[in-house]
Amino acid sequence: MNLVFLGPPGAGKGTIAAVAKNALGVPHISTGDLFRENIKNETELGKEVKAILASGGLVPDSVTIKMVEERLKRSDCDNGYILDGFPRTIPQAEALSKMSKIDGVINFVLSEEEIIKRLSGRRMCKSTGRTYHILFNPPKVEGIDDETGEELIQRDDDKPEAIKHRLEVYNESTAPLIDYYKKEGVVLDLICTNDPKETEENFFKLIKK
Repeated sequence: MNLVFLGPPGAGKGTIAAVAKNALGVPHISTGDLFRENIKNETELGKEVKAILASGGLVPDSVTIKMVEERLKRSDCDNGYILDGFPRTIPQAEALSKMSKIDGVINFVLSEEEIIKRLSGRRMCKSTGRTYHILFNPPKVEGIDDETGEELIQRDDDKPEAIKHRLEVYNESTAPLIDYYKKEGVVLDLICTNDPKETEENFFKLIKK
């Protein structure tokens, strides 16, 4: 099953993907992880991305598309995949259609007010990347990582003013993809609730269709 996860930041795409990949036996492919993997392994694409990011530029579609194309050729994608963070634009979606057939686009539906509440409460362990939430998933000791004992941080892009900007960017560039995929007849709206288990159940009901 080839799935694309679409939705604003903070909608819970990563959380659902972590459960879904095991249940479906397919890899969760995040563009952020792909960038980091290529940079770490010093591939040609990784070197290109590293130089672009170091200069403060945006990674062009052509580089991202090539990276995803190479990833989808790996054997672990033979039975399907979950794409998260790609496509972000119509040109990326058009490129993806030439690489692979999409079975379903899961559109994570959540209000802007709820997104701000979720993201502004997020805290992270800098060394491991483990995330918590002050309301929904607090650490055992306030402000301290459960495993390493390090002080948790709030990422700059999880502050309310930054979140509003991220939502504007999402609505301008990525939201039009929903219309694009609706014309293809593959969009499934996933209503996200504050109960992760309920959202998870909603997801599996959707894909059974």
